[in-house]
Amino acid sequence: MVAACVLASLGCRSRHGADDRRGEASEERSNETAVRPVIDDDVERFHVPLSGDEPQDGPDDALVTIVELSDFECPYCAKAAPTMRQLKASYGDDIRIVWMNNPLPFHKNAKPAATVALEAHAQQGDKGFWTMHDRLFANQRALDWENLEAMGAEQGLDVDALAKAIAQDKYAETIAREQALAMALDARGTPAFFINGRSLTGAQPLTRFALLIDEELRRAKALVDAGIPKSELYEALIKNGIRKVEPTPPAPTPGAPAPTPSRVYEIPVPDQARAKGPKDADVVIQEFTDFQCPVCRRVTPTLDRVLQEYGSKVRIVFRDYPLDFHPDAHLSAEAAREVFAQQGNRAFWRYHDILLQNQHALSRSDLENYARRVGGMDMKRFRHALDSGKHKAAVDADIAAVAKAGARIGTPAFFFNGKLSIQGAYPFETFKAAIDAELQ
Repeated sequence: MVAACVLASLGCRSRHGADDRRGEASEERSNETAVRPVIDDDVERFHVPLSGDEPQDGPDDALVTIVELSDFECPYCAKAAPTMRQLKASYGDDIRIVWMNNPLPFHKNAKPAATVALEAHAQQGDKGFWTMHDRLFANQRALDWENLEAMGAEQGLDVDALAKAIAQDKYAETIAREQALAMALDARGTPAFFINGRSLTGAQPLTRFALLIDEELRRAKALVDAGIPKSELYEALIKNGIRKVEPTPPAPTPGAPAPTPSRVYEIPVPDQARAKGPKDADVVIQEFTDFQCPVCRRVTPTLDRVLQEYGSKVRIVFRDYPLDFHPDAHLSAEAAREVFAQQGNRAFWRYHDILLQNQHALSRSDLENYARRVGGMDMKRFRHALDSGKHKAAVDADIAAVAKAGARIGTPAFFFNGKLSIQGAYPFETFKAAIDAELQ
């Protein structure tokens, strides 16, 4: 995938239009005899280039630039929004917040919402974008087409232009470019922040942001005092940053053997399986997973693509395998089973996605809140199921099924028609090879 465009010089072009004196300034700089200070960083930075067209809050020459890669349907991103407002209130023009879109594939309304926000930016500038930004997060559960158009009308947007932008996927290229940048930097989850190129992932508390910002302010002021113009500071800081991260597949649980593709393990699919795909699919993939395992979260987009590419040829069956060192994993698995028991397969997958999106918040009260979000749940029955351990034996039975078959696994682990072919969050191409082998 192609990363976002890279600026040709240290001087960042103003996002508010071309500077008629640009050529003259360049000529003057070329005649300067002073030597600019060399930035010798002792911290890890990433090269996060800006096109100059992104929505932002704060001046172009702020001492600290926070690039936020975010998703309007992600609950963690919504939690981060008030933190960003607090930071802006505290640091004023010393910081700027730059927005980039990274709608995750399992959030079906995230990209349309991003389209509406970018159209608000096109019509009403930065102020219009941030107003829509707040509106979208405030209505995160109602981001269907009709509601998005209604939000645009309420904000005074040209609704005909908005409808056209949605229909023609006007900002597809922009969003794809920003997603490619996120992929290159291995910022696959949301929200992800880069503070003068320094990575901070997730909806972290205000103090975590403040610690990094304060460090960067001290460094930035020293560099400005040494002769780097404020307008060139950000580009100078990220110039030699990491441009691409090569993700390494996670190792399986210590002591687990490498998969033996030729061996078929006898692990029957439950009669009432939580699954996607038809029962008579040519390839049945049993996924043993853990709701608190970050690697299990990372593989979700790959599995979505598998279903898109192979359709009815593949069935994915969800199996529980909560690991002992994940304290909230077992109860989360029990909660997901109760959702399935009450509301069926579709509700289960909705709850499944919510849990994986909120892996750092899986307390008992969190599990109840997420169940309410699914809709239609009898919460008294839900609480009783967790209190009584109604589904504990069923979760443990999934774990026992692996041991009984003679397999030793980490999470996630994938059995293709009984063959333990993959362990870990490998790319689509790895899954494709295993599926094609089964089809052949």
